[in-house]
Amino acid sequence: MKKVALHNLGCKVNAYEMEAMQQLLEERGYEIVPFSEDADVYIVNTCTVTNMADRKSRQMLHRAKKRNPNAVIVAAGCYVQGKGGQADSCIDIIVGNNRKKEIADILAQYEKEKERKVFDARLDIDRACEYEELHLTHTAEHTRAYIKVQDGCNQFCSYCIIPFVRGRVRSRSLESVENEVKKLAENGYKEVVLTGIHLSSYGMDLDKSTDSLLTLISRIHEVDGIERIRLGSLEPGIITEEFAVKLGSLPKICPHFHLSLQSGCNATLKRMNRRYTAEEYYEKCCLLRKHFKNPALTTDVIVGFPGETAEEFEESKNFIDKADFYETHIFKYSKREGTKAAGMEHQVLEEIKNERSAILLELGRKKRELYENALIGTVQQVLIEEEEPCQDGLYGIGHTREYVKIRQKYDGNQLNQIINVEIESHLQIMH
Repeated sequence: MKKVALHNLGCKVNAYEMEAMQQLLEERGYEIVPFSEDADVYIVNTCTVTNMADRKSRQMLHRAKKRNPNAVIVAAGCYVQGKGGQADSCIDIIVGNNRKKEIADILAQYEKEKERKVFDARLDIDRACEYEELHLTHTAEHTRAYIKVQDGCNQFCSYCIIPFVRGRVRSRSLESVENEVKKLAENGYKEVVLTGIHLSSYGMDLDKSTDSLLTLISRIHEVDGIERIRLGSLEPGIITEEFAVKLGSLPKICPHFHLSLQSGCNATLKRMNRRYTAEEYYEKCCLLRKHFKNPALTTDVIVGFPGETAEEFEESKNFIDKADFYETHIFKYSKREGTKAAGMEHQVLEEIKNERSAILLELGRKKRELYENALIGTVQQVLIEEEEPCQDGLYGIGHTREYVKIRQKYDGNQLNQIINVEIESHLQIMH
């Protein structure tokens, strides 16, 4: 029995694909061991969303090679999809996006050939129009399951490399998603999270009259055993009155919405090719707050985008202050070769990016504290996901419907159960 060690980098879609590859390998008789141990095969599912992601991908590949120089080193995912055979000399096998379901066969073929050369298993994903079917019956998390329903992106934001390494939009069939959710429910999962590279585009390549993200959500809502449904990152454009009203009528939908912003300045948004204005974005926030009581709205913001002046940054900061997000994830602009923004004039100095990032991080901290303080004195439904024994007793740890992490002393035997918790102090809230 050969030993395989796996390490994932990047987004929830990557994590889903890594777990699906692990299940495929287990079915073929491989023994899965921790990445820190000796193995015959090391698989790194790489990421390329930023320069730091590239660096981490290379580091993990070299770490595996150093641990066992005779092991087969497999690099999968976005970093090598873009870089290919030029990615790194320590790589034996490249598995591009849309070929991960073939991982066991690719390993078998490599072993047969014996010759030590880079085995490049990539497809031209720009021409790959079919969704790659991967399936899960269980996940590393025992209470919540992330489900990939869509791949690819057609947006081509000027800073983003992802459309070049993930290809065009490809949606999973309604039936396939529904069947996986039913299987997960049978295996005891209470909560599912719908994820995709560009989740809002789900269904645009299917029958537009019958297949949409709203239809998919409605179908999943009918699955017995599933008590909570969360949505991954959404584009503001999908939030219409009809969409918000429908979601608000579905009791299993968690009032936790991640709406990607990137900037609160219209001039910057235009250079980013984001296709909405700050005013339009704010209207979407208001729609969600109209149909959900105190929803947790979270977002992403890029600081230091090419051409971002002090005035533009101030405009963006003021908008973020006005929008009152629960959490704001701050990213310093990272130049990605091959994107339009990489060739733009007036690249912002790194020290200015650091200053602006620190300002928004502090603003985000204050906003998060305000949201959490409003929970004190309320009773929240918490899905218990883990137990923590302490000197003063047993604690259950889980998330509210708004995805606020709570630590609560309790009697046990409530793992994977939803319990009512009174939030008496900020000490119960974890980060």
